[in-house]
Amino acid sequence: MEQNKGSIVARLQAAKQKSGKSYNQLAQETGLTNVYVAQLLRRQAQLKPLTAPKLRAALPDLPDDLVHEMLTPPLRSYDPNLIQDPTVYRLNEAVMHFGESIKEIINEEFGDGIMSAIDFYCSVDKVKGVDGKDRVVVTFDGKYLPHSEQKSEDMVSRTRPLEKQ
Repeated sequence: MEQNKGSIVARLQAAKQKSGKSYNQLAQETGLTNVYVAQLLRRQAQLKPLTAPKLRAALPDLPDDLVHEMLTPPLRSYDPNLIQDPTVYRLNEAVMHFGESIKEIINEEFGDGIMSAIDFYCSVDKVKGVDGKDRVVVTFDGKYLPHSEQKSEDMVSRTRPLEKQ
């Protein structure tokens, strides 16, 4: 039975709510980051077969059909209206405001390249600031990927364009 992403996410969120567990608790029980657990329960990440038993143990009311669905590659997408949420808007604003400086430091420290969002870890943590007030720590931990110099001699389609089998 095919369902739309919205109804699947609603069912996943209901299983989480029924468990009474936080994303941090689920992360601890599964060995994943809290953001990755949230991504799984929003169908923004694929559940890997070796992790499935841990998630099942953490969320015992998770139905078999949802676990099966989670084992398939998701359609990673977002609602364009999401930017209207104040938290999402402020995260976007922070990246836009600090992005040029972050890019410059990445280039200075690593060279000409980017931070991967595929080989990537993300977490959200709560800490006390020096003033004793709660602070949010968002960690982006991405693999560095250097840009390559595009030499035609290294381009496989140019070095062997007419190979026949």
